[in-house]
Amino acid sequence: MFYIARRGYKANNHYGGSSTLVCGILFLVFGLYNLFIGFFSFPFMGFMIWWIGMIFIVYIGFALIIKNVVKKLDKEKPNSDNSKNSRLKKYVILMTKENPYKKEISIRMEIVRKSFHLFGILFVLSYFGFFFLFPITRIINDTLIIFFKGNEWFYGLLWGSVQDYPYSKGDFQAVVDLTLFGLIGALVFSIISELIRIFWGPEYSIFNFLTKAILRDKEYNAFGAHIYLITGIIFSYMLFFIGIVHILTVTVAVLISCFSDALAALIGRKYGNHKVKCIGGDIKSIEGFIAGTGSAFLIGLIVLGPIYALIAAIIFFILDFFPTIIADNLLNPILITIGISISIILLGLPIGWF
Repeated sequence: MFYIARRGYKANNHYGGSSTLVCGILFLVFGLYNLFIGFFSFPFMGFMIWWIGMIFIVYIGFALIIKNVVKKLDKEKPNSDNSKNSRLKKYVILMTKENPYKKEISIRMEIVRKSFHLFGILFVLSYFGFFFLFPITRIINDTLIIFFKGNEWFYGLLWGSVQDYPYSKGDFQAVVDLTLFGLIGALVFSIISELIRIFWGPEYSIFNFLTKAILRDKEYNAFGAHIYLITGIIFSYMLFFIGIVHILTVTVAVLISCFSDALAALIGRKYGNHKVKCIGGDIKSIEGFIAGTGSAFLIGLIVLGPIYALIAAIIFFILDFFPTIIADNLLNPILITIGISISIILLGLPIGWF
């Protein structure tokens, strides 16, 4: 990660280099915690290794297929008919005929990119569920228990006695642990593709192929925005996981980072008629600020109450108006979580409405 950050700085991408450097530091924190304490109970670390292996095989396999397509295209005549090309060939041509890293992208592509922010809904469904629906993680845990007890030979072949499975049906600790498992699994799913994009080229990334993504120039020799977002969410959740912060502060930070940030960007692009030059030189709009900050306050109001909602909205506004060389997707979940938590300690007001 530090090597990638160095590449970003060398390419004069200080934003991407700095953001990737912070990610590298956080990854080091994750690794040290897992080494000395451990994130997951047995056998879930084994499940994670399986997941990493499967994702690695799929992504490397796709990259090798693309490499073969590139070789075939190199052998073809420059003026050959492209209308009969396969989907893969058209994709490679699109990604290689011109620089895929753009300073400005279309509103359609902005919507595609921001759709990743719907990840916040999965976080809520994983930990809290939805009305009468149990948390997804609880449903998964209960299903695994039923499967393992019905196929003890299979579990025993891989992991030993099924009695050593760490959770029981309806065990809330399974919800806590498996939510983190899902977050780290999502990071693995995304980061392997990003490493391939950075070291081999964007055409080799299956993530780019599936999303038809047009990349920002800030992502050249650096991670994409979705990596920053997931990393920030994992660190914030980790603070809850080890007992430092309240889960509702993390939830508010995740929802604001996902939805308020996306809303500010999309409203600003679509309806932003009153432009504002931010500290640092970025041009944004009053409409975008209102949409982002207003939705941040509304999210905080619903979950935490008016005082902490105001604090969350102020932190969001400051990070939006005073952009730094570190991605706000990375800073928002972390600083909103920490800011609200410090306010809870200082003010001593109750959290939420109940």
